[in-house]
Amino acid sequence: MDEVISDEAARAAFDTRVAVGRLVRRFRSLAVEGDLSTGQASVLVRLDKEGPASASELAAAERVRPQSMATIVLALEEAGLVERHRDPEDGRRQLVTLTGRGRERRMDVRRAKEAWLARELQERCTDEELRKVIEVMEIVDAVAQS
Repeated sequence: MDEVISDEAARAAFDTRVAVGRLVRRFRSLAVEGDLSTGQASVLVRLDKEGPASASELAAAERVRPQSMATIVLALEEAGLVERHRDPEDGRRQLVTLTGRGRERRMDVRRAKEAWLARELQERCTDEELRKVIEVMEIVDAVAQS
């Protein structure tokens, strides 16, 4: 039996998907990543969120060829943002980890993006609208976690 979806729910889903997509693209376009490529920035985010990983695991997760990931990891390593260490469980494997500098870089990028969004919201919204944004984001977050 197919579930009937109301026009309002369908419209809310469409509008949310479009708005979130635009916001994600805008975040990606902000010039806060410095000299990092999109792939390099994505690897830093993944390592920050998920912890150490092998280059092959990173390649699979990022859906790139292992050779491409090797190039990304090397560039990040040369910039002092990641390090490679032997896997304590398998000495033949190396794990890529964020350095302190890499973690700080991630935090700087996160803070810059949040500051941009806060400025934009403050310029465009009344206090009441800001409260509504907070309420709606709580609902969207709950849906995303279900």
